[in-house]
Amino acid sequence: MSFTEQANQIFRQVIADYHLTDNVDTPIHNPYERDSIEFSLYLKCWIDTVQWHYEDIIRDPHIDPQEALSLKRRIDRSNQDRTDLVEEIDTYFRKVYSEVTPLPDARLNTESPAWAVDRLSILALKIYHMQEQVDRKDANAEHHERCLMKLNVLLEQQKDLSLAIDQLLDDYQAGRKVMKVYRQMKMYNDPSTNPVLYKKGEN
Repeated sequence: MSFTEQANQIFRQVIADYHLTDNVDTPIHNPYERDSIEFSLYLKCWIDTVQWHYEDIIRDPHIDPQEALSLKRRIDRSNQDRTDLVEEIDTYFRKVYSEVTPLPDARLNTESPAWAVDRLSILALKIYHMQEQVDRKDANAEHHERCLMKLNVLLEQQKDLSLAIDQLLDDYQAGRKVMKVYRQMKMYNDPSTNPVLYKKGEN
């Protein structure tokens, strides 16, 4: 089984597990060993799945403003957790390929493998929810056809992205590409770099 076959299988498992309750406050029950890549992949998709539903809820035009503010704070925390976990997954890949000597003409990639895995997790969610729209009994034929076309595109994207990730990992293993990781260094969550936060501290 390739890396992305395993990842996509775990992502489908996560989405099915979440929708047993379909509630953003459902506790996570990660079935994998704590320090395994499987654990990280499950947690990654769980964070994405919960945030997907946060984004649905906050778009309710009748949402109470105080509830919306509270939810926005949860989305901010979720985004930071997502970024932190992507960096953890990249650290895993870096360790896996740490003994590989790059070839003299080895090239860099535009994004790290974990950020590509991040997109793969989101694609699994898009596919699940687009399939829901295709299966809706209360929607008209036009809606069904439009969503079916989108679903087919998403499935093609998943196939292509999965292949691209596996090819990238093969390139790392063979030394054809150099594994480098850059931290996101988000500034707005850091009280020492967000001027709204550090200027308040001066007052």
